[in-house]
Amino acid sequence: MRLPATVALLALAFAVHASPSHVWHIQSPPSHVDFGVRLLWLHTIHGRFGTITGTVEPRADDHVVVDARIALDSLSMDSQRLRRWVLDEEFFDAAQYPALHFVSVPVARRALDGGGALDGQLTLRGVTRPVRFELLPAHCTADACTIQARGELKRSEFGMTAHRAVLSDRVQLALSIAITRAPD
Repeated sequence: MRLPATVALLALAFAVHASPSHVWHIQSPPSHVDFGVRLLWLHTIHGRFGTITGTVEPRADDHVVVDARIALDSLSMDSQRLRRWVLDEEFFDAAQYPALHFVSVPVARRALDGGGALDGQLTLRGVTRPVRFELLPAHCTADACTIQARGELKRSEFGMTAHRAVLSDRVQLALSIAITRAPD
C-alpha cells in the first residue's frame, strides 16, 4: 500500500531535479556583441562590446528570461577616433547612458538549444523599444552554453539621428553569449 506513495514522491523528486530551475550567469569574457553600420554605402564600420553581465533565469513551463547589460565603455574599434565619436553624445552618449539593457520576454528553453526568436525590450540612451533577435542552434551542456544570435535595429528609434545622409539607420548586431550554471 505504501509503494504507490513512495513511487509518486520519487517521481516528483526526479521531476524537480530534472527541471532547469537554476540561474545561469553571463560570462564576460568570452561573451561579446559585434555591430556593423554602413558608411557611405561603401564601407561598414565595425565595433565590439566586450563586457556583458546578466542572467538567464528559469520561469514557469520550461521558459527562461534573459536579462543582459552591455557596458558601453567596453567598446573596441579599429580606430580610437571612431570609438570616441561613437561613444560621444551624437550616438551612444555613453557619459550619460553607460549601458545598454536587454530583457527578453519568457522564451522556451528549447529555443536556446535549437534556435528561434528571442523577443524583448532594449533600452539604449534612455529609450526602450521592442527588438527581436534570431537565436542560432546552441551547443549546451549541463553547466555551460554559448548562445549565438543575430538582429538588427534602427538607430533613429533610439535617438541617434546624426549623419543620416552618410550613415545607415540600420545597425546589424551579432551576439555571442556564454552562460554558465550558478552553483546550487
